[in-house]
Amino acid sequence: MPLLKMSAPLTFDGRVVLVTGAGGGLGREYALAFGQRGAAVIVNDLGGDIKGGGRSSAAADKVVEEIRAKGGKAVANYDSVEDGEKLIQTALDAFGRIGAVLKDSAGPIVR
Repeated sequence: MPLLKMSAPLTFDGRVVLVTGAGGGLGREYALAFGQRGAAVIVNDLGGDIKGGGRSSAAADKVVEEIRAKGGKAVANYDSVEDGEKLIQTALDAFGRIGAVLKDSAGPIVR
């Protein structure tokens, strides 16, 4: 049986990607992966606690630092996904465009 030939590595050079819920968990992993593969990343995270309360910029800022430390481009956004215009505006202000949105956040918590 012949060996499978690997295709060229997947890259996102020149792309701008917004990842919601990117301060931790799978969202963080997605943001890091896009950054490692050349995308400029908007790291969105409201910074709420596990019960949906509070706000903090720490989680998003840490992911941005990780991406930049590896030579990538990233900015943080701390707005709720309910304010989508603000998330997109961050991309436009920082990078002049938006190419993709990966929604990993839980969205509004219904009680």
